[in-house]
Amino acid sequence: IVEDIVAAEKSDVRLALVEYRDHPPQDSSFVTRVHDFTPSIGTMKKWLDACSAQGGGDTPEAVADALHDVLKLSWRENATKICVLISDAPPHGLSPNGDTFPEGCPAGLDPMVTVRELAQKGVTLYSVGCEPAINQYRDFFMALVYITGGQYVPLAGSKMLTQVIIGGAQEEISLEKWMAEVDEEIKKEMEAGRKINDEEMSHVIHRKLKSKGAVSKQLMQNKMALRSETDDVRKYAEYTTLGAVRGGYKMAAHAPSMATHSDVYECEEAETSLAQATRMVQKSKQRMMKKF
Repeated sequence: IVEDIVAAEKSDVRLALVEYRDHPPQDSSFVTRVHDFTPSIGTMKKWLDACSAQGGGDTPEAVADALHDVLKLSWRENATKICVLISDAPPHGLSPNGDTFPEGCPAGLDPMVTVRELAQKGVTLYSVGCEPAINQYRDFFMALVYITGGQYVPLAGSKMLTQVIIGGAQEEISLEKWMAEVDEEIKKEMEAGRKINDEEMSHVIHRKLKSKGAVSKQLMQNKMALRSETDDVRKYAEYTTLGAVRGGYKMAAHAPSMATHSDVYECEEAETSLAQATRMVQKSKQRMMKKF
């Protein structure tokens, strides 16, 4: 994966890794293990080789702690910043059933707060959901990525993980080249004190990019665009705390999988889509919040 990303983009790529498990007494090994950014492919390979999955006693895991550690990494100010969160379980505090910490992370960390901080820092979150284990929590992870302008990617196995990570990185690098155009429109609205209508602004941005002949790379699942957010996902994304999400979350007991073992992921270049413009609006709004 690491060598392929560097080779594909010919960029000055730095890589970091945050491993996460669970809090005691559910797991006594570690809650998180942080490896800050390195330019060395060999170093990253060693970190990955030393990784192993280990289940805790209950279903939820230390997702909140992992995201908080990602926030504290030494991100470069002007780099394209991407975080790929691989999950087969929800954070503590989303569903009280079978959760040792039903009120949330015992360290007091809230993923809804942290993800907004990541978005304001310019980090785009991709959530790789291990299906079917994650199915009933999928909308929550889709809400997290929606806040940052990222994408949810369903996987039924690890076979296509390399293509997903490379494709996601390529798409975000290509979109970043057009973000100045988006920021210009968002800044104009914010300076005028106008409330931004996301749907209207997305169409404005899409038309603007189309007029400039904007093309970008797009991660595709079986030649189709990844599924966009639902109304429920957008509603969850508006909540500012996990407690608020928990109060309104619809747990789908038999949510169908969006992934199969025969799925093929690949990156294609095409005219920048309306869905991509919508995500770029989300990115710009969050990044501008620090300035207004």
